[in-house]
Amino acid sequence: MKKLLIILALISSGAAGIESCAPTTKEPTPPMIPLRDFFRNPEKAGYQISPLGSFISYLAPVENRMNVFVYKRSDPTEPAKQITTIKDRDISGYFWKGESKILYAKDFGGDENFHVFAVNPDGTGERDLTPFDSVRAEIIDDLEDHPTDILVGLNKRDRENFDVYRLNTETGEMKMVAENPGGVGSWVTDHNGTIRIAIQSDGVNQAVLYRENDSAPFSPILTTSFKESLSPLFFTFDNTAFYAASNLGRDKAAIVKFDPKSVKETELLFEHPEVDVYSMAYSKKRKVLTAISFTTWKTEQKFLDAESEADFKYLQAQLPNTEVFVTSATKDESIFIVRTMSDRSRGAVYLFEKNTRTLSKLTEVAPWLNEDDLCEVKPISYQSRDGLTIHGYLTLPKGIEPKNLPVIVNPHGGPWARDEWGFDPEVQFLANRGYAVLQMNFRGSTGYGRAFWEASFKKWGKEMQNDITDGVAWLISQGIADKKRIAIYGGSYGGYATLAGLAFTPDLYACGVDYVGVSNIFTLMETIPPYWKPYLDQMYEMIGDPDKDSLLLRDASPVFHVDKIKAPLFVAQGARDPRVKKSESDQIVEALKNRGIDVPYLVKENEGHGFRNEENRFEFYEAMEKFLAKHLLGMNDL
Repeated sequence: MKKLLIILALISSGAAGIESCAPTTKEPTPPMIPLRDFFRNPEKAGYQISPLGSFISYLAPVENRMNVFVYKRSDPTEPAKQITTIKDRDISGYFWKGESKILYAKDFGGDENFHVFAVNPDGTGERDLTPFDSVRAEIIDDLEDHPTDILVGLNKRDRENFDVYRLNTETGEMKMVAENPGGVGSWVTDHNGTIRIAIQSDGVNQAVLYRENDSAPFSPILTTSFKESLSPLFFTFDNTAFYAASNLGRDKAAIVKFDPKSVKETELLFEHPEVDVYSMAYSKKRKVLTAISFTTWKTEQKFLDAESEADFKYLQAQLPNTEVFVTSATKDESIFIVRTMSDRSRGAVYLFEKNTRTLSKLTEVAPWLNEDDLCEVKPISYQSRDGLTIHGYLTLPKGIEPKNLPVIVNPHGGPWARDEWGFDPEVQFLANRGYAVLQMNFRGSTGYGRAFWEASFKKWGKEMQNDITDGVAWLISQGIADKKRIAIYGGSYGGYATLAGLAFTPDLYACGVDYVGVSNIFTLMETIPPYWKPYLDQMYEMIGDPDKDSLLLRDASPVFHVDKIKAPLFVAQGARDPRVKKSESDQIVEALKNRGIDVPYLVKENEGHGFRNEENRFEFYEAMEKFLAKHLLGMNDL
């Protein structure tokens, strides 16, 4: 299966009744689980198998930092060898380059300027392949059929645009193979590793650029507004056409086959009436399409290949009550790494040998967490005040009658992202402490079609916030929430929603926790990373233009409404955050302090957009636990 690894990027109709969310029988109250058990690094994670199957690798903590370990598959009793020695920050991700190299990504203190490093499976030869200051690297194609080379995107020549370089992972030699003409945000290779498609934006309009071969110039074949999308996935096996996720002429994105010569969709492979469909997989060895995946309230599959479906059904039968994912495979597709997960478990990792139907357990990701002590995450939906159906999830504490509960309202970041069903350590931690947790996919959340997404444009702090408020009203109407004990907590846009909730609905929340959130939309726009600038006009259309919509943005920026905030607020921020600068948190804290309000403020100098180092996570959640207990439960000491 072709691996396109991008190293980190930028987030029931009517009202479901209590009966659909509450346990049907009285459950015992689970023990209070130590906070650090939720947020500590996994025992082992990120398993991969080398292309020929000689080695198995994984990530494990060493002095609280996730590092890469390798062992020979032929001798699983031999101790695994630690091959990286990172001490300042967890490795963000890694992959095998042939049988002789592991490549991994690492940034510096949360600045998100990732470098690509290489190391041999025995731990020798470690080197930085992209040793450029203030430059971000992105893997375009790992070129799995080439013994040494990969394609990498670098904003070395121009901080706003990424050119494509062919990089020799043995020698470090680098050659530009595609210069960004400006505004190209993504590149697509064919099955030979040749760049054939570039997606270009002028900030508002999007163009699909195409070429027949690597000596031909790129030419635009299709131009649309950014509201419409044709997102190429991969080429057909003869490299003459490509498959794409497209919402052209439809509200919900569908999987189509597209002919670049006639500039037409030639086949509709799959669409869903309720949600967007973005993803399709294939077998490179057998040259067949295998499955299309999509998310309703859970991940679902539409199989296109009987062999793949049989494999999946076998795995699902062996690993019931979990979601099953293949995360790595040998080149001959005979051996697979399989990962499981559920709402109450971080899951386990297995080795699946397809030819013999052998399934071997490699590890539990978090063996210290007992699934029986954790809480179910149930899908819910409710109606917004203007008639939209808002989908979400409700997690209720075990062993407690679901009436008059303290509640944590937890809007997601992005905002053009979505919450999904699965294991969330924050949710499980809060539920274990006796809180009900409400997550909602407010308007603008992705996956629900174009109209639902566009309904969020220029609605920060307005209808988008109303969707959150309406979810709280629904919980109160169901008798689940104690209206005097409701908190709001979120990160990034969720942090903005926290501030907006306290400022615009000051009587609704007893307290709030803002984690790397936006307080001033004007300064957010002024301080975006350089590689976001080609999309600034698009941001103006989606959020608002600081000049043309200045009154709108001022009205939606919580920092200008601190006079209305009366509930206690806790703020946490990474000093090196490149997306939501520290100044965003500084502003709201200073404005409240000028009113004589003391705001607990946690700043970590070695973090960016969210805390990745384990000790910083511990400090943040321990402070948050005390803050919530004080203001929702009346507990001053824990």
